[in-house]
Amino acid sequence: MKPALFQYVAPESLDAAITELAGDEGARPLAGGQSLIPTLNFRLAAPSKLVDLRKIEALRGIRVEGNVIRVGAMTRHRELELDEAAHRANPLIRDVLGNVAHIIVRNRGTIGGSLAHADASAELPCLLVATGGSVVARGPKGERTIAAEDFFHFHLTTALEQGEVLTEVRIPTLAPGTGYAFLEVARRHGDYALAGVCALVMVGSGGACTVARLAACGIAPKATRLIDAEKALVGVRADGSFEIAAQAARRYVTTGDDRNASTAFRQDLVATLVKRTVATAFSRVAR
Repeated sequence: MKPALFQYVAPESLDAAITELAGDEGARPLAGGQSLIPTLNFRLAAPSKLVDLRKIEALRGIRVEGNVIRVGAMTRHRELELDEAAHRANPLIRDVLGNVAHIIVRNRGTIGGSLAHADASAELPCLLVATGGSVVARGPKGERTIAAEDFFHFHLTTALEQGEVLTEVRIPTLAPGTGYAFLEVARRHGDYALAGVCALVMVGSGGACTVARLAACGIAPKATRLIDAEKALVGVRADGSFEIAAQAARRYVTTGDDRNASTAFRQDLVATLVKRTVATAFSRVAR
């Protein structure tokens, strides 16, 4: 199919892009286009105007500053995946991005575009929620920073307001003594996940977990913290049982039965993934 008619503009500054978006309720920003273009072709979306952000150099780049990795919203997935400074600061990023679609998609898709699209099965929202990251948005009312857990409202729905552009993504670095892992299950490599889990485990001098952060994708209308499972891991050692945490994670599955999987199957998946990711995270804690 072909998309419905729309106006196309490619401003060269962020201010110009915001003006274009704020002046037309039907206008939508175009980043990498890996999610938006298919929805246009199937006429699931019919914006009156596309505001292409590709010429805005201020939206690109990766910088590690202190305990934060600052990623320009128009940075390509593959750029962040291969960035050595970002990998040293938080190796979970590469773990996650290696599961995003295929390399040809990661060469075009953008970090900000994926997060603004906010697919409930996507990997990047899961990463941002698990790490306690945030995004920066700028619009007619100025600039604001939005925590990941406040940014994602529902499937394909975020806290972005009319005229706002996601300009930067902030991913915390990993503290010493933190293990990490990401695993997902999909029908085929490159498909959206039926379920995926990010795990971060901080281990104290005695070898027991002192802090755990777990997030899942594909199991609810948005990337979801598994808070009860996190609590169940505190005090547990690498050679202990993760079963209580795994069973706690099952309660967060709210996605109904669909043609890809049943709710019960996703509950089994997330429980298994919690055990596997936590075990891997423990094994990666620097000694």
